[in-house]
Amino acid sequence: MEILLVILAFIFFVVGLLGAVLPGLPGPPLSFIGLILLKWSGYGNFSNVFLWIWAGITIIVTVMDYILPALMAKKFGGSKAASIGSMVGLVAGIFLFPPWGMILGPFIGALAGELIHSRKSGKKALVVAFGTFLAFIVGSGAKLIAGSVMLFYGIRAMFLN
Repeated sequence: MEILLVILAFIFFVVGLLGAVLPGLPGPPLSFIGLILLKWSGYGNFSNVFLWIWAGITIIVTVMDYILPALMAKKFGGSKAASIGSMVGLVAGIFLFPPWGMILGPFIGALAGELIHSRKSGKKALVVAFGTFLAFIVGSGAKLIAGSVMLFYGIRAMFLN
């Protein structure tokens, strides 16, 4: 049973890292489940305090990822259409132009969303697209860092205990 839990934990870590950049997959929560599975397997000698800290980090990073794009779009004068366009651009970019589409898609999507929705000048739409893109990069970066650190602790627990 322990081996099955370790294998499941590793799968959750990998899918959690993918979820750091792919929309629709809750990356940090999946990685956190990997930590829990390792604790249950007996391979992860994580303290309860350690797990509570990572639960808090997971919640903060996940909430930040949902709130940050709207805040940045608003800060840069954008509309909700820019945020939606950013997500649509990400999905389209992943499938149409990997791997660069994952980087350029959110920017192009935010720009298109803002231009279509508000018909602002190209310069203003570019500023909004940049702000929305910046939020995507910061949110994805935070999720990627959190997922990578949880993976590090998981690997350390699996192989160094």
